[in-house]
Amino acid sequence: MPEAFLHRLAQLTPEKVWEWFLGAPLQILVTVIGAAILRWVLLRSIGQVINVTMAKSDARRAREPGRASRALAHATGLDRERQRQRTLTMASLLKSIVTFVVALITILTVMAIIGIPLAPLLASAGVGGVALGFGAQSLVKDFLSGIFMILEDQYGVGDIIDTGTAVGTVEEVSLRVTRVRDGSGVVWYIRNGEIVRIGNKSQGWSTATVDIPVSYSENLEAVIPLIREVVHAVDQSPQWRDVLLEEPQVVGVESIAGGVVTVRVVVKTAPEQQYGISREIRERVKASFDAHGIKAPTFAPFGPVSP
Repeated sequence: MPEAFLHRLAQLTPEKVWEWFLGAPLQILVTVIGAAILRWVLLRSIGQVINVTMAKSDARRAREPGRASRALAHATGLDRERQRQRTLTMASLLKSIVTFVVALITILTVMAIIGIPLAPLLASAGVGGVALGFGAQSLVKDFLSGIFMILEDQYGVGDIIDTGTAVGTVEEVSLRVTRVRDGSGVVWYIRNGEIVRIGNKSQGWSTATVDIPVSYSENLEAVIPLIREVVHAVDQSPQWRDVLLEEPQVVGVESIAGGVVTVRVVVKTAPEQQYGISREIRERVKASFDAHGIKAPTFAPFGPVSP
């Protein structure tokens, strides 16, 4: 065996080596280099498209006029970060797909150059793919649902959502599962394919309804202007001006029952800011009522107490 190998080695000439190299080895080398260049070009193109998309999105938000746009941009400081995360996630997914497709085509091309028959291999892969598809239907469903959720921006990290199974704050969104922490601190791992509906409490804007009870004997012509003064002061406050999308509206008397007149205030705020502004309005209204001698209704276990 060593003698035969040495004999063949002795018969090799530079011309024969070069002729051999110009065959399959050169084709394989050109295929691999071409695949590497193609992958680099495609990944670079994806990166440039992502940068242009993010730049256009930033410019569009910067051109949006109006107080509501400024308030939303200020109060939802994660808006741009969410856009960036969603864009980068899709970019990562596209890059992974491009790498997989280019690598697969390169491997098949090299096998064809070497002389390995591809028909039986592809037939076996097709049968295996069908079997794997049937066995991994739920996994494929989870991934497809995750892709559409990210593309459509149904929710993001920091949003408060209702999935039907759990209500809580989103801590992580991946292609397969969504991690939600509820009000009790319990962490829920919900498969994306099992989410039938989503209620997002943090998207767009929120509404606060503040009901202020006053005694039936009070003069509403004095009470309602006081409440309007309070909400106007809140609207002009630097602390809350960037939270409110518009000045709170005193819509008037909501109900009269049991010696109690309820005056309703409707407030439109940035997402998840309605709770703080409701408490602030109640505190200021109470202080204004005390300063002007406006009495709240007096309740008793079996009805109002006569003065």
